[in-house]
Amino acid sequence: MSHAPSEQELIRREALNKLRALGIDPFPAAEFPVSHSVKQVKEQFHEVAAHAEGHQPAADVVLAGRLMSVRIMGKASFAVLRDATGDQQIYINRDEIAPGEDKTLYNEVFKKLLHLGDFIGVKGFMFRTQTGELTLHVKEITVLSKALRPLPVVKTDDQGNVHDALTDPEQRYRMRYVDLVVNPGVKETFLKRTRIFNAMRASFQDAGYLEVDTPVLQPIPGGAAARPFATHHNALDVPFFLRIANELYLKRLIVGGFDGVFEFSRNFRNEGMDRTHNPEFTIMELYVAYKDYRWMMDFIEGVFKKVATAANGSPTAQFQGKAIDFGQPFKRITMCGAIQEKTGVDVLNADERTIGELCKQHGIEITAAMGKGKLIDELFSVLVQPHLVQPTFVMDFPLEMSPLCKKHRDDDRLTERFELYVAGFEVGNAYSELNDPIDQRERFEEQLKLMERGDDEAMFIDQDFLRALEYGMPPTSGIGIGMDRLVMLLTDNPAIQEVLLFPQMRPEKFE
Repeated sequence: MSHAPSEQELIRREALNKLRALGIDPFPAAEFPVSHSVKQVKEQFHEVAAHAEGHQPAADVVLAGRLMSVRIMGKASFAVLRDATGDQQIYINRDEIAPGEDKTLYNEVFKKLLHLGDFIGVKGFMFRTQTGELTLHVKEITVLSKALRPLPVVKTDDQGNVHDALTDPEQRYRMRYVDLVVNPGVKETFLKRTRIFNAMRASFQDAGYLEVDTPVLQPIPGGAAARPFATHHNALDVPFFLRIANELYLKRLIVGGFDGVFEFSRNFRNEGMDRTHNPEFTIMELYVAYKDYRWMMDFIEGVFKKVATAANGSPTAQFQGKAIDFGQPFKRITMCGAIQEKTGVDVLNADERTIGELCKQHGIEITAAMGKGKLIDELFSVLVQPHLVQPTFVMDFPLEMSPLCKKHRDDDRLTERFELYVAGFEVGNAYSELNDPIDQRERFEEQLKLMERGDDEAMFIDQDFLRALEYGMPPTSGIGIGMDRLVMLLTDNPAIQEVLLFPQMRPEKFE
């Protein structure tokens, strides 16, 4: 992509040169001594009264930020300065910032050489205008950084049409640094994202669980059924994979003696992209010894209530016009029972051929690589999942679908597993963890057979993990929570790209 400078960019570059000619460094290196944020100014000076022009209280206020608007009225001007906490109106009088005969600072610098988007520092005192607006009366101006490209400025014509706004999703994701400046709601999404992570982390720490870090580069892409990104370790001269999950490493730590561990893990899956999938995503995984999946359902209900309240002040969230209530007990259904309710067929007792025919009846494409578990999963995804709006635990998955999960205590054709669904998509996946190393080896071998049939998402055999289990792992419950999807729900964003600061995109070509 080539870029010919626009007229506005040429004007800004000319202004840059003129600033330097006046002896003003447009990119100074020295620290600028900010005394307040905009938020602190509004809190500290909210009771300040109106002052006559020229009257200066003793308290100095020093702010720094981006120039967002300017209204020049002869020798006086009003402008809006924006920092990380908000917008603040400032007032500049030519005779006060440029005393005596030297009017250069105002006439040349402020009126002609500064533009919207520039960073400036200002020093002065707070007062209220005749309209009652809290304003900084500027005594000194410092140029801190010259912006060489203009920000998109939203304009509305007489017919109500909006022009120049940054609204194209692809452009917004590529230029998130501009998106954050000109679209006010975007920044709030990421502030909420941090509150969501912090609230969940605090819930686990309060319960006594330890936050840990596990490898991103792994010799075997284990812990999930997914296609990995492959790379090569030059020093060891062996292939490595970006992790698709951190599950097997966290369970090694349970073997090692920790009673509860969790990790906010950046995972990578070399698969498709849509509104709920991104190749790079964040998942939280928690493992607690001496617990089972029933305990985990109760525990996670409480965690989600706390997290939703931390994000929005209430356990109820609005998502795409629907009120999602995280404050009530979550509904609990079984996977096969839900499919039978929709189709009249007991898929648990049906053979693979019958389930395949049922898939075809409902317009689901099947392949020879799809085993019984995969077929049931497709039926559930099409017939049941879209209708799960309120938080719902879907329990008791068929054995073929869960190679790392303990067999159900009442029916060995099932596993003690649940997935949490909200607004039609999966948010969490949990097990009573399989801790029988002999059973685990057999499950891995079944996955190997699926891989030989052409299933490129089947799990690899992790011999070291099997060795770890042979040293003994206590009964354990584990859960993985898709943090990006949870943030989508709690910020009312319909696409995962909206809650990732820099989602993956096809690279631009620069000349």
